[in-house]
Amino acid sequence: MAIERTLTIIKPDAVAAGHIGDIIKLFEAQKFRIVAARLVNLSKKEAEGFYAVHRSKGFFESLTNFMSSGSALVMVLEAENAIKRLREVMGATNPANAAPGTIRKLYAASIESNAVHGSDAPETAAYEISYFFPGMNLI
Repeated sequence: MAIERTLTIIKPDAVAAGHIGDIIKLFEAQKFRIVAARLVNLSKKEAEGFYAVHRSKGFFESLTNFMSSGSALVMVLEAENAIKRLREVMGATNPANAAPGTIRKLYAASIESNAVHGSDAPETAAYEISYFFPGMNLI
């Protein structure tokens, strides 16, 4: 398997609840390496730019309001098969459907306040990493 880089965001709900360290421990236990990190306070415009792919969906307004509601920790993680593995560690979008031990089962409150974001494909990871870490090499 190839080493990949992916983007994750510890969302405002998890940051406000004091779960940054808990979530990072789960990443490290799964052998993800943090190669970049930034604490951000997204403006509404920045949240809209990041989630532009969802602009036509009914949840876009509430999602961008939520993501601009407080601090979030944006990180680039590196590991073998990182994108797929991170999605597994995160759990289902709806925490009620997430497997035991996943981040969303442990720390998410709802479909929207679901603690973490993770890239879903190599192309998405490339876009998302460049959004927060311009000029960062994916390889």
